[in-house]
This record gives sequence, C-alpha cells and structure tokens, in this order.
Amino acid sequence: MADPATYRPAPGEIPTAPGVYRFRDDEKRVIYVGKAKSLRPRLSSYFQDISNLHPRTQQMVTTASSVDWTVVDTEVEALALEYSWIKEFDPRFNVKYRDDKSYPWLAVTVSEEFPRVTVMRGAQRKGVRYFGPYGHAWAIRDTVDTLLRVFPMRSCSAGVFRRAKAIGRPCLLGDIGKCAAPCVGRVSPEEHRAIVNDFLAFMGGQTAGFTKRIETKMLEASAREEYELAAKLRDDLGALQRVLEKQTVVFGDGTDADVLGFVDDPLEIAVQIFSVRGGRIRGQRGWVAEKADEAEFPELVQRALMTLYQDANAAAVPREVLVPAMPSDVDVVTELLSERREGPVKIRVPKRGDKRALMQTVEQNAKQSLMRHKMKRTSDLTARSLALEEIQAALDLETAPLRIECYDISNLGATETVASMVVFEDGLPRKSEYRRFTIRNEGQSDVAAMHEVITRRFSALLRAREDNDDDGPGIDPETGKPRRFAYTPALVVVDGGPPQVAAAHAALTELGLTDIALVGLAKRLEEVWLPDDDDPVILPRTSEGLYLLQRLRDEAHRFAISHHRGRRSKSMIESVLDPVPGLGPTRRKALLKSFGSVKKLRAATAEEIAMVPGIGAATAQSIVEALASTEAAPAVNTATGEILE
Repeated sequence: MADPATYRPAPGEIPTAPGVYRFRDDEKRVIYVGKAKSLRPRLSSYFQDISNLHPRTQQMVTTASSVDWTVVDTEVEALALEYSWIKEFDPRFNVKYRDDKSYPWLAVTVSEEFPRVTVMRGAQRKGVRYFGPYGHAWAIRDTVDTLLRVFPMRSCSAGVFRRAKAIGRPCLLGDIGKCAAPCVGRVSPEEHRAIVNDFLAFMGGQTAGFTKRIETKMLEASAREEYELAAKLRDDLGALQRVLEKQTVVFGDGTDADVLGFVDDPLEIAVQIFSVRGGRIRGQRGWVAEKADEAEFPELVQRALMTLYQDANAAAVPREVLVPAMPSDVDVVTELLSERREGPVKIRVPKRGDKRALMQTVEQNAKQSLMRHKMKRTSDLTARSLALEEIQAALDLETAPLRIECYDISNLGATETVASMVVFEDGLPRKSEYRRFTIRNEGQSDVAAMHEVITRRFSALLRAREDNDDDGPGIDPETGKPRRFAYTPALVVVDGGPPQVAAAHAALTELGLTDIALVGLAKRLEEVWLPDDDDPVILPRTSEGLYLLQRLRDEAHRFAISHHRGRRSKSMIESVLDPVPGLGPTRRKALLKSFGSVKKLRAATAEEIAMVPGIGAATAQSIVEALASTEAAPAVNTATGEILE
C-alpha cells in the first residue's frame, strides 16, 4: 500500500489547462482514468489528508504509485479522450459500463452494389445502415422474414449470391417471391436499389405512405376483378400491419429519441435504453455495472451517454436524448453528441406527459433487469459459498454463518414504528422465517426501538431453550412444526452504524447471550461495524460477502417498509372515517382491502364505494362527505420521512 505523498507531483508542475489523468499501480497498470476542466485543482484534491477522502478514493490513491496526465485544448476533447482511455485500459476503479456491442442490429449494407439485409453485431461500420438494437437476433429475423414479401431485397450471404450467379438459378427465397433475385438478373441494380430504399424508408418510420399505397392498389385490383393480385396485396398489407403492431407507438409526433432509465443501489447500477424512431419503439438494450468509484448520479448518467455514443456513427445518434437527470457536464456532452450526429442534439429531463410516462416504463425495465441480475448472482452456489467464507474471514468467526438474521426499523416521525426481521440460510432468503414487530413504546428513537426488538426476539429464543425436550430445540412436540424464534443465528446484522450496533449489543448482553456474532451495516459507505470497535471493517466493493450483507439489509428494509405502509394506510382510513355513523371495524377493513389507501378512497365516487360488500348507497355518500370535509395529508416517503410534492 503506497503513501500518496511519495508520488505527489509538485503543485507548480501540474498545468491548469483541461486534460485527462491516469493513476497507475506498481506494475504500471492504469487503475483509474479521469478528466478535468483544470488539472491542477482536480489532481491536488487527491493528495489532501487521506482521512477526508471517500473510502473508495482512499483505496485508489493508496493502490496507485504514480500519476500522469495529457493536456488537451477543450473540455470536449478531454471528455472524448477520457472514454477512449477507459475503453483501452479498462481501469479497475472506474465504473464498468458494458457497452452495447453484443446486441444485434438490423443492418443494410447500403454501400454494396446489391445491398443486403442481415443481422450484425459489434462495432458499427461505414457504409452500413443500422436499425435497433434488438434484444434478440430472432426478433430481427422474424421482422425481416415478414417484410421480405413486401420488399423482396437480397438477404443472402456473399457466397450464396456468387454461387447462384454462377449457376444461373436463384435460391429458394427467389422462387417463393421473398427475393427479387438480382443474382440472376431478374431486376437491375437500379430496380433493386429502389426496393432497398423503400425498405429503409419503412424501417425509418415512413410507414403511412406504404400502407396507404398498398391498400389503394388492392382496391384497384379488386375493382378490375384481378382477385389474385388483390389477395397478394391484401397479404402484403397484413404483413406490414403485423410489423407495425410489434413496434408500439409511444409518441404521436414522430419523435426520434433514446430514453434512458437508471436504477442503482450502493454497489451496482442498471441502465435500460429504449430507442424510439418515428414515434415507435424500435429497440431495447441495457446492462448492469458495478459502481467502482464514488461518482454521483449525474456523472453516472454522463458515463452512460458516452458509453452509448462514443463509437456511434451519425445515424445512431438521435435528435433527442431523454434522461432522468442532466449529466454533470451537459454542455460538453451535448456538443460532443452534436459532433457525432453532425447535427443538433438535445438532452432533456422529461417532467410530464408521454415522455415522462415512457421514462417511468424504462425505469421499471431497469429495475427488473437489476433484480434478475441479483437473482442470477444469488443462484450461483459458488458465489454464495464464497460470500459466507468472506464474511467468516472478515469478522473472524469460527464457522461460516449459515443462518443470518437482519433487523431494520421503519417509522414516520414518532408514529407507527415497526421493525422487520429477515432470515437468510445458506445465503438464500428463508421467507417462512421472516417476522414483523410493532414497537410498543411509541415515540422512542430508532436506537431504542432496535434495543426493544432484539430483546423481544432473543427473549423468545431463551424461552424456547427452556422448553427444550427430546424432540429438539426447534420442534414443537404437539404439532411437529418448528417453533417460532427457536433457532439461534450464527450472525445478527442490524441496519445502521455504531449507535444501532451498541443498542443491539446491550440487549444481547442483558439477556446473557454473548456467543452470537453481531454487526451493523451503514448505508452511506457500506461500512461493517462491530461492537466496541472504533473503526469499521471495510469489505472490498467487489466482495461477494459485502453483496450478501447488502442484500440482507435491503430485504429487511423492504419488509419493514411494506409493513409500515400497511399500518399507516389502515390507521389513516380509521381516523378519517371516525365521523361516519354505522361504519365499524369490519366495513373499514373491507374499504381498506378494496381501495388500499386513503388517496384512492378520496378519488372514488359514491357509486364506486357502494360496490364494496357491506357498504350501501347512504353509507357511501356519508363516506364521500367525510373525506371531503378533511384535508388530504401530504405524500410522504416512508423510507426517509421526506414530504413529497
């Protein structure tokens, strides 16, 4: 581990011009790449008192043994060079955004004499027109197969084309009408180019003219009693409509845009992109990346944009890019994208309307992508075993913690305080063992609530030990089922830092339980705190052990929040409906089950409320009047207590 002072450049040696810098380790490998509007203040910030740096930055500067830089003329050049170096050196401390080169594209080789439509992957090439990208290659082939009956352009490889030309006989596609057979001269290069241009126009969003033209020709053929031609045109029209049905219309104004959605947690970030061309969704792609440094969200958005467009040709960059937050250097990124597109590009944050609704859909896809990624990682037996071994080594446990319990507190001010207990066994959730607690002493702090929960849970464990018999410590002899709270965990995790850990430790000590390992996981820096230790345990960011602890903490938080929201909705419905005569607990429960929240109940009409079993028309009208006479409570984020607008 190097001391940053040993390789710190002299302050006067660092220029004040824009540039890009590289930190290298002892083996001269690049471990971090960054850019700066002015190199001197940016690099100097890495060599301040190391205790003031973010833990991940501390790890980076102590791993490095040297730093160098390159001066450029403008911020745009610095941004472009930064991402070129990230791509070239793959530094371990930069966010590992995986680009979209593995995604399949529908491609047309427009530079060839007889252009070909095909599936392509990898870096985009000159002389090729791309559409997409698509999630799967089969989706492209299905679309092309449908459109070839309307636009019979070449789709065969160069070898098949040369062989057909040599023998003077087209392939099967030429015989069934899905290729105009330019290989044997059935159409001239100009005629084939016209077919290709129509195909490109249709894929580019100019669809209305083609469908209208084919429909007109079909009606004219039918009027002339050319029924076979009319039937073919009818089938062609159906083929076009099937393709259009698969490409959902999201913007009626024919917008060309890429819509980016992000979902992140302290360790990873998921990105999803919907490509909208001509108002229709043409493709979807995305990735999950590890957050290897302390970059803020605007910086993550900027890195995603650079990953998407740094090697893109002009046709792949849309006129508009919709993002959830502006990139950190929005003017520089906009200028760079405009250069790539050879035309103006707007970066916007949609606030309302169809574009905002589509962004929410993209964000939902990103959320699902991150969840699938986590589940895939969790299902890996090797990764789970490694996680338990890493936790055992980091916490100096005698054995791997096969049963881990995690606790979290959720409240809103001093009301409706609840707690959750989740259980992981062998690195997997054991949902039948999950428990919820309602804090009995309202008004106390999260620390006191944690003490109460730990006391109640492990008092039950002691009672189960006292009732131990020959059937085993966790088995009820009357039912043969496991007793509640009967199993001793190998590790207890609490959501929080030293105060929460101290409260839990005090509760265990008061009960005489000194053989149960205890840690706290602080959210902001993902630090692992042990009782009575002044310094936290820092697990590597890529550690499977940290990933497992984070999943435990997040699951406990989710479980607590869901319980808190349910209790809060129930109490609010009960309080606002107190003045309604004849509305007892049973009917209130039916209203809660039917509408779920006071907000939805306020939005309902008397007729809709009367449809709830046990609620008559008169009672429904009384409910509407009672809700109208009380002011709606503000929306509150129950995770943070923040009042939402």
